[in-house]
Amino acid sequence: MIALSSSHRSHATTVSLRHPDGSPWSGAEVTVRQVRHAFAFGNIGFDFVDLAAAEVGIGSNGPHVFGGADRDSAERLVELWLDVFNTATLPFYWAGFEPVEGQPDTERLLAAARWFRERGVSLKGHPLVWHTLAPDWLRGRADEEVEDVVRARVRREVGTFAGLIDTWDAINEVVIMPVFDNEEHQNAVTRLCRRIGRIPTVRLAFEEARSVGAGVRLVLNDFDMSTAYECLIEGVLEAGIQVDAIGLQSHMHQGYWGEERTLATLERFARYGLPLQMTETTLLSGDLMPPEIEDLNDFQPPTWPSTPEGEERQADEVVRHYRTLLSHPAVEAVNYWGITDRGAWLGAPAGLVRADGTPKPAYDALRRLIKQEWWLAPTALRTDDHGSVPVTGWAGDYEIEVAGEAHPFTIAPDGAPVEVVVG
Repeated sequence: MIALSSSHRSHATTVSLRHPDGSPWSGAEVTVRQVRHAFAFGNIGFDFVDLAAAEVGIGSNGPHVFGGADRDSAERLVELWLDVFNTATLPFYWAGFEPVEGQPDTERLLAAARWFRERGVSLKGHPLVWHTLAPDWLRGRADEEVEDVVRARVRREVGTFAGLIDTWDAINEVVIMPVFDNEEHQNAVTRLCRRIGRIPTVRLAFEEARSVGAGVRLVLNDFDMSTAYECLIEGVLEAGIQVDAIGLQSHMHQGYWGEERTLATLERFARYGLPLQMTETTLLSGDLMPPEIEDLNDFQPPTWPSTPEGEERQADEVVRHYRTLLSHPAVEAVNYWGITDRGAWLGAPAGLVRADGTPKPAYDALRRLIKQEWWLAPTALRTDDHGSVPVTGWAGDYEIEVAGEAHPFTIAPDGAPVEVVVG
């Protein structure tokens, strides 16, 4: 058994209360509460796009092209989602976002972004450039025009959502991008990547995004955990392209990776000195996909139910997986790919909530981990003669209540002392 510890995520600090004149609040009864983790505990927010848009009078754009729950089901999922997760990934798959040229789904996605931000949720957009789900209308364009349109698409989305979405998967699955064929026609993004090369395509995505997104964080994301991805990362960094985080996908439809494989994978990609984001994580609560299947998309049975045995296995594996990921200091975000089985990717029973809206054991287990074991419960303290109290907790947002009023403060990773002026 591998010994895992997340103790490096807990930080001791001192919070000092001061009157407006600078004198200490000595001997005061206070209560400290945690409000939010700095660590990004994420999930996709696809389920809530229609719901958020409808709340401001924007109708559906037709079929639920992003997957996920329908609007009625989404209403029952809101509380469950918000009770565990603090970061949402919103869908910008180009073919669904702009099925007709010049008619992007901007207003509905803006409504969804504002809906999440009003609830204290950070946002990530996924993805800006990707060969899969590139729009059909782009196929007939000349090569040079395709490049211009892709560049404009990146600038448009990052610029429009500035101030709402601060992190983007700038480019997705570049390892296979120049060789990927979409049905009988090669998509235009594959054609572009084949013509100019992988690294120039990565540069295109990152530089165009940075040109309009001051302070935006950009992620290089892939499902390919082989040395091919390592070679790509090395080439990208050697080319001087500024990457803010490395994205690693872990759709474990063929079984849990296990602690050893997961830690070995993290170590391989942490050596580049960049933060790691587990961008797409799933674990099944039903039968596993056969091991001989090479492309997960090739296995989509007519029915794929969640089972009691599978749910118990999923709960155990979710806890083990999160403990393993959080034990590695390079990991800054974990994004579970779907809260519900309703409309789940590939129809797999990978959600944390059943199709009928009831939580699975995995949901309860993950909530206990994030909101109890890794969470500071309300704590009553008394300030000393200097108006100070010691507080230990994970990096994130907190509040201290004194004289019936709550005052916010932040525990930083360096444990820097905090001063709060009261009154």
